[in-house]
Amino acid sequence: MTASPVKPVSHQRARPLLGTLVEIAASGPGPEQVQHAIDSAFSVVETVHRLMSYHDPASDISRINRQPCHTPLSVDPHTWTVLHTAQLLSTASNGLFDVTIAPRLVKLGFLPSGKPAEGASYPGNWRHIGLLPEHRVVLSQPLQIDLSGIAKGYAVDQAIAALRQAGARTGHVNAGGDLRIFGTEAHTIHVRHPLEPTRLIPLLQLQDGAVATSAGYYNRRQHNGRDIMPIIHPDNGMACSSDRSVSVLAPSCMLADALTKVVHADSDAANHILPLFQAQALLLDGQQSNTPCRFIPAQPVPLPQREQNHA
Repeated sequence: MTASPVKPVSHQRARPLLGTLVEIAASGPGPEQVQHAIDSAFSVVETVHRLMSYHDPASDISRINRQPCHTPLSVDPHTWTVLHTAQLLSTASNGLFDVTIAPRLVKLGFLPSGKPAEGASYPGNWRHIGLLPEHRVVLSQPLQIDLSGIAKGYAVDQAIAALRQAGARTGHVNAGGDLRIFGTEAHTIHVRHPLEPTRLIPLLQLQDGAVATSAGYYNRRQHNGRDIMPIIHPDNGMACSSDRSVSVLAPSCMLADALTKVVHADSDAANHILPLFQAQALLLDGQQSNTPCRFIPAQPVPLPQREQNHA
């Protein structure tokens, strides 16, 4: 006599978090275990949201932004870890990734004005963030931090870790284009055309990995006659054009999320930066009719044929 294999139970739920809709799916041996896994994953996403929100005055980020210069402040290990990775990326990209661009985003209307009042001087940049032992942070110049370009990817990674720890056999977490998957089944990942959001373009098959897409589908705005998105080039303070979509495949969703901003800011420099993090990108230019797609570095990502997820 042989026993038939037990078919895994699958569940999927979504909640508004991190400024987007976070979708979490998992499968496992029983409904209670799967529900527990998904609950655990949402719990850690809520934690990241609470700690790293620019809008919440009680968050670690708001506390840092209010803290006087040269005065160390203790933060949660999650926050310290994200700031540490942000500093590594800023160093590797020579500031193409910079979490201190909040004043410029406020001026352009992408972030709400807070205190100190809009228009105050913020001479600092990423080089003026000091990370000390015991999860302390100190600023050497006045600045304003916004982690929206990296925290969402970190939350996805932590949610995947929670699913695995709770015994889920397969799962995925999608936070507004920041996507990570694990399990035995390959999923087809599609990206939206930057100027035609309803048009889906196949990108790759992903079985166990992370991909993040950054585009101006729904958060573009007009500024000085240009359609822009909330990604700032550090050298000139200009917002990037919204007619491009950038997708990055990387070992973690946190890296993929942050590196999309590097590619947007300077795609030529990204050729040298992405390999440092074992990453590659697809840049889709909505204004180019002849060669709208460019892989960075130049190796093509295999295109898919199967079930779809949207990045």
